Amino acid sequence: MKRLAAIAVLFCAAGSAAGAETFETWRNNYGLPGLLDMPNALSFPDADLSVTDAYFGGTNRLTGSFQILPRVTGSFRYTRIENFRGGTTGRDTNYDRSFSLHLKLLEEREYRPALAVGVNDLIGTGLYASEYLVATKHLTPRVRVSGGLGWGRLASNNGFTNPLGVLNENFETRPARTTGVGGEAEFDQFFRGDAAFFGGIEVRATDKLGFAVEYSSDVYSFEDGPTFDYRSPWNFGLRYALRDGVNLTASYMYGSEVGVNLTFALNPKNPPYYGGGDAAPYPVTPRGEVDAEALGWTLDDGGATATDQLAEVLEAEGIFLHGLSIQGGTARVEIENNRWRANAQAIGRTARILTASMPASVDTFVIVPMVTGLAGSQVTIRRADMEELAFSLDNFWESYARAGIAPVTQGPAPRPGTYPRFEYDISPYLQPSLFDPDAPVRLDAGVQLKATAEPAPGVVLRGAVRQKVFGNLDESTRVSNSVLPRVRSETNIYERTGPLDLTDLTATYFFKPGRDLYGRVTVGYLERHFGGVSSELLWKPVDSSLGLGLEANYVKQRAFDQGFEFRDYETATGFASVYYEWDNGFEAQLDAGRYLAGDWGATLTLQRGFANGWKVGAYATLTDVPFEEFGEGSFDKGILITIPIDWARGDPTRQTFGYNLKPILRDGGARLTIRDRLYQRVNQNQRDALRNGWGRFWK
Repeated sequence: MKRLAAIAVLFCAAGSAAGAETFETWRNNYGLPGLLDMPNALSFPDADLSVTDAYFGGTNRLTGSFQILPRVTGSFRYTRIENFRGGTTGRDTNYDRSFSLHLKLLEEREYRPALAVGVNDLIGTGLYASEYLVATKHLTPRVRVSGGLGWGRLASNNGFTNPLGVLNENFETRPARTTGVGGEAEFDQFFRGDAAFFGGIEVRATDKLGFAVEYSSDVYSFEDGPTFDYRSPWNFGLRYALRDGVNLTASYMYGSEVGVNLTFALNPKNPPYYGGGDAAPYPVTPRGEVDAEALGWTLDDGGATATDQLAEVLEAEGIFLHGLSIQGGTARVEIENNRWRANAQAIGRTARILTASMPASVDTFVIVPMVTGLAGSQVTIRRADMEELAFSLDNFWESYARAGIAPVTQGPAPRPGTYPRFEYDISPYLQPSLFDPDAPVRLDAGVQLKATAEPAPGVVLRGAVRQKVFGNLDESTRVSNSVLPRVRSETNIYERTGPLDLTDLTATYFFKPGRDLYGRVTVGYLERHFGGVSSELLWKPVDSSLGLGLEANYVKQRAFDQGFEFRDYETATGFASVYYEWDNGFEAQLDAGRYLAGDWGATLTLQRGFANGWKVGAYATLTDVPFEEFGEGSFDKGILITIPIDWARGDPTRQTFGYNLKPILRDGGARLTIRDRLYQRVNQNQRDALRNGWGRFWK
């Protein structure tokens, strides 16, 4: 009877036309598009980012999900299971990490349901290993039904012979997993073994309230008994929208347990408010209104007074005037953007100010955006275009089309008194540690002092110290069992030796050996764990989406107290790198070479960037270290997220919050953490990045 009910749900999903509108996609207990515990065939809005915390019957799942592409959803979860049957003593608390992919194959049409396929626990320990094929159809704008087939764990309730066996009899048997440390995708298991039906119905009762009923194909075989009592495959839930992006679900699960699901969602494309706190820019001033003598250009000092006045006006806009020269009708201005997230906005504000501060004889502005002495390009803007387009309806992209973005034609020419420069900052810091195998969340907080000195163009001295005020990172007592040199797996010992830490102290020289070439040499205490010398060479043409790099380092491991002493371990490490950027915001980086533990291999990083400064991505490293020697996790991998502070705060700032979410910290595939790598410093001032931010040119 139960199977017939599930089959009926599946057939309903393929019938009846949907209304003109549909309601939002809900997140199930796995943070995926779904009902309560089961998936559906929908997807979230493109770029949607969410965190779901779901609890029932001794199981707590914390999941981060990202809509990677309009039809592709990825999720990473950390699960805590009480009294787990599979524990080493039979009734342990179990911590598990898993990754899922959900792909919508077909969009819903009038007489066709949406169709999706998914894989759970793609590279985890296999606790949640399962696959599914599911269909979803809206019967009305407020009612939708879903039904599908599950394999693996999703075939543990009333399973039957795999229908894919008609294609190949190998599909009828699901091989046992070959490893228990996670990190490997068991492709020979996918869609193998018995299959089972699941399905359900979702109803939107009001704009804020909805409910769902589902028939689950998961019997929770590991948890049934010690963790909770499984009594029924039917689940019931009420969902309430607390506010936009925040949903709360209360459910009755498997005939015995009350569950709660709380979801926070946001979209990097949509700021929390619109408008922002940017001060109004200077108006474009027609040449006929410019008084060159009043500006100081005719004075005996050769324009030094006018140059100083220009520097003061730009400084008030958060823009540092590095150099200024006027030859004939062209003014060349070298600037550093210290305030605006988009360098195009700094260029636009500079061009506006130049219309009011340059003699009428100047008809062309060459604006050179720089970072620590490196110029990635020069932008040529005609003064007449600024005057003509200031109030044009399509002035953003019209001005981009008329601007010339080209390689830099000459080296920096700093104005007198520019160097030396010195800056310092005292601010609070937060250092989180998420999804540790022994604890889901650890955090340190304190105060940090950072200082930067630039005695000459391209020479940068940096230093930072931290004073911990409170936190629990030092409570990790896990002992490394690594058979590799322990370059990262003893990080917890570094946390226990503070509280005052010298995080870095370096001297860096940036230089430009050729038209499309950029160089860097850094010496000192490069990061918390290593000091030494690091060098880099980057080839990156202004108008190319391709970049090539070489990096060579020789380093020695720092003492645990993060003072000035070193330990005995030293090594050479280096990489050849390929960078590529697509027009849709995706960036790829491939690094191949030798890692800190002496292993050889390659790292692939994929990120999706947005015009507002958000970035979300992931990376994976495979080296010549066998999975069993690497240990838990099998290979190095992680999720990257960068959040621009101005997106959330509204006030203009270049500060960002970046985090590398690593499921497990091991020694294989470990790289140096160097803050001054060349690609991001150079690429931000080149064609693709300037084009992506040009919508703020007139802001």
